[in-house]
Amino acid sequence: MASWNRYGSRMREAKMLTLVLLVWLLSVLEAVKVSPLIEKVSDHKDFKKLLRTRTNVLVLYTETATSGDSHLKLLSDVAQTVKGQGTIAWVNCGDSEGRKLCKKVKVDPSSKRGRAELLHYKDGTFHTEYSRPATFKSMVAFLKDPSGPPLWEENPEAKDVVHIETEKDFRKLLKKEERPVLMMFYAPWCGVCKRMQPIFQQAATETKGKYVLAGMNVHPAEFDGLKQEYGVKGYPTFCYFEKGKFLHHYENYGATAKDIADWLKNPQPPQPKTPEVPWSETDSAVFHLSDESFDSFLEEHPAALVMFYAPWCGHCKKMKPEYDEAAEILNKGADSPGVLAAVDATVHKAVSDRFKISGFPTVKYFEKGEEKYTLPQLRNKDKIIEFMHNPQAPPPPEQSWEEKPSSVSHLGSEDFREALKKKKHALVMFYAPWCPHCKNAVPHFTTAAELFKEDRKIVYAAVDCTKGQNHELCKQEGVEGYPTFNYYNYGKFVEKYNGDRGMS
Repeated sequence: MASWNRYGSRMREAKMLTLVLLVWLLSVLEAVKVSPLIEKVSDHKDFKKLLRTRTNVLVLYTETATSGDSHLKLLSDVAQTVKGQGTIAWVNCGDSEGRKLCKKVKVDPSSKRGRAELLHYKDGTFHTEYSRPATFKSMVAFLKDPSGPPLWEENPEAKDVVHIETEKDFRKLLKKEERPVLMMFYAPWCGVCKRMQPIFQQAATETKGKYVLAGMNVHPAEFDGLKQEYGVKGYPTFCYFEKGKFLHHYENYGATAKDIADWLKNPQPPQPKTPEVPWSETDSAVFHLSDESFDSFLEEHPAALVMFYAPWCGHCKKMKPEYDEAAEILNKGADSPGVLAAVDATVHKAVSDRFKISGFPTVKYFEKGEEKYTLPQLRNKDKIIEFMHNPQAPPPPEQSWEEKPSSVSHLGSEDFREALKKKKHALVMFYAPWCPHCKNAVPHFTTAAELFKEDRKIVYAAVDCTKGQNHELCKQEGVEGYPTFNYYNYGKFVEKYNGDRGMS
């Protein structure tokens, strides 16, 4: 009987051992289940080849085959998302070949927390250690723009801001939150948003417990419906909610943490902006002309310089004081060589159309009622005064980029969306003809377009933001400076290109 009990006990032990081994085996199998998109490297020659042929590589070095399990699971998802934009590789420093490779590249993951280390290589050489949070969102953002700034939620000082990722999370917050919510809808590339973030963070900390201050990047196309619902026409847009109901936009009440905190105590509708006084109504020596007065004015003034402008145009605003001052100086002398006049081309369209005004400012010289010269070089008071005293033909205009034969597709507001809908990959350069950085980028962009001209799925396109209605298009596409490069997939905005501006 005793021997039978011993036999039964051994059987139970054997079964338990088998079960333990099975659990261990399953855990090992689970551990090594790695995405095929992650490149396993152990040979030094293969490693060098990888860095030579890929420009954006994140490498996970682990002490053993299993010490990087948590990273590998996360990196498998990241690899799927950044496919075609970045490469993820894995080196196991625990096996014999991997150990040699780790020694050659002087990496020792055993000294690191978690016995794993992430290093990034750019254009064939070491770039930086990955020190941002080990989260899907942060890693994807890093691989899409390795030199770019961290996400807002990665900033420790933004801990009191609730960071919303999805529309579902946004709706859930509004439904469950009892406290009032001030939501900042933003775009990661927006300069004003970046300047507002530390202010918003401070306000969140100062009002913690009483109010919820939340931030959400709504630039991706998937949030177009949400933007329309809450009137988000630019960035940042602040929306105030009570018990899930939208009440007000926070607008024109100041841009300090104290302003926000004070407003939250007594939320009010947006204050009307102080309207800008039209140039024509200011005290100025410049004559302001209309469709009706234009011809008669030129008959009375045999020598006249006319500036066609748009009130929204930044370069016009910059030129106005120079133009005003030049008019003042020219009017002082008894023997004035001529007069300075201006036409708001957005109001007086008949005369602007007659002279084919397509960009702002456009300066034209008229002699005895006849158009004589277009003068793009006149931008400051000294040049204007010098010209009026000695009117000379301008140097011949440089051929525009659009006029030069190339494989770049030049688009405008009328055909932009339709053209991009047909292309799987579209890189669009938004530019201004006068911009020096744009001029530097043009030959590289043109060369890159030439390399892909045979591929019908790819287009390199350009939009001159100074032409006609293109100004509104550029504004809609988030253009805040020149040049701006946007990448689109079948007409949908994907991301801004912040990489190298050479052709490679």
